[in-house]
Amino acid sequence: MTLTIAATDPGALLERCDVTTVRTLRGGLVYEDRAVAPAGLWTKITDETARDLADTTRTPDSALVELVKPPAPTGALGALVDQLGDPDAVHLGQAHAPADTFITTGNHENGGRRIGLHVDNWDKLPYATKHTGRRRLCLNLGPGTRYLLLGDLDIRAICRTVHEDYAPRYPHTDDLRQFVDDGHLLLCFRLRLEPGEGYIAPTELFPHDGSTEGQPQPSTAAFWLGKWQRGVLPSLV
Repeated sequence: MTLTIAATDPGALLERCDVTTVRTLRGGLVYEDRAVAPAGLWTKITDETARDLADTTRTPDSALVELVKPPAPTGALGALVDQLGDPDAVHLGQAHAPADTFITTGNHENGGRRIGLHVDNWDKLPYATKHTGRRRLCLNLGPGTRYLLLGDLDIRAICRTVHEDYAPRYPHTDDLRQFVDDGHLLLCFRLRLEPGEGYIAPTELFPHDGSTEGQPQPSTAAFWLGKWQRGVLPSLV
């Protein structure tokens, strides 16, 4: 399955989306060994790529990326999603990213070293049902701009490529790292999110991370996990 972004205005998507390839980092004090990260040299996507990304005709809601404008919180932040249609949605908390941070997600088990592009595993789903996981809602609380980084292939396709016995497996970030180590091509898209903007994305399915690269201010993001139908929040694109 390839990356699909809900957009009725490909021009608006083109304006806030860049693309590059990926590379593997070799550890140290800041990054995990073999962490997958953007290769740099970001370029604007083409009109054709914007149209391809926006072709959602066969994409199930659970596999769809949406760039959204959530309502401004008026009370407790954790109650923001109460009216979005999933009474079992979970508030995952907040994550702070310093200004000009290449990749943002750290591993608290090894001193906070950055893990790079990864897939979530909140739902602990095997290969056969990995594509049915809950999607994550993110709201950029600011004060700065941040980016959502997304790989263009889903983790099931990646798992099939690196394992002959893929069917009984639980697709994992390690599969992504092996995929890149083996020399397979993965594109990385960067989607800009201003303060007050957000996304709903299948982070259990597609490699992803956050970034504040090149941004002079830090950014804090709030996160929820739930099963939401497409269009539950106004689209930015």
